[in-house]
Amino acid sequence: MFATVSSWSNTHQSTGGHISTELRINERIRVPEVRLVGPNGETVGIVPTDQALKLAQEADLDLVEIAPQGRPPVCKLMDYGKFKYENAQKAREARRNQTNVIIKEMKLRPKIDAHDYETKKGHVVRFLKAGDKVKITIMFRGREQHRPELGYRLLQRLAEDVTELGFVESSPKQDGRNMIMVLGPHKKKADARIDAAVAKEEKMAERAADKDLERAEREAAHAAGPVAQKKERGRSENLDPEIEA
Repeated sequence: MFATVSSWSNTHQSTGGHISTELRINERIRVPEVRLVGPNGETVGIVPTDQALKLAQEADLDLVEIAPQGRPPVCKLMDYGKFKYENAQKAREARRNQTNVIIKEMKLRPKIDAHDYETKKGHVVRFLKAGDKVKITIMFRGREQHRPELGYRLLQRLAEDVTELGFVESSPKQDGRNMIMVLGPHKKKADARIDAAVAKEEKMAERAADKDLERAEREAAHAAGPVAQKKERGRSENLDPEIEA
């Protein structure tokens, strides 16, 4: 193990230049002594740096400075390559799980009719279920600008209608000719995605079950068909009722 490293000058340039944020390992550790931690987290104690390097070589590990601010600095025996790989994997997983905040926008007029209101509300419900924030904008025109209470009441109504899915993150406020309110979802984006995936799986399972039931009914009808036909052509049913057997 005992990874080789480039010289100090490669990572520490002249004043004002870039300084590497990577941990110092092996020969880059220039202090006379370190507080050593073993590979399993056990405390070894304060030892000369040369001795710590020798222990690292014997164990086929690296000497890694994990707390440079310590007096003396704290170093640990570890597989530095594996350590960097695992950290990179964790960072990649964190980025994958990170959710970007998306703000949808819905515009309404203060005198919106009932049908349009229900349509707009349906979009807001869909956005909140998906874990997105929604910016609601009431647009005033002409004389409507002198009736801000119309927009305020409309925003209050909408907030109450979707209270099970979202909450008022930013209260209604006037912005020029518009009035704006922001609704935040109760459910996080990641949870919303999981619920959507589960719902999709359940729907697919229901469709598959319906198809299986239809197939079974067709097969049962097909199997019963020849029997019914044979019964219709039975001898006793084809004889003249006036003729005795």
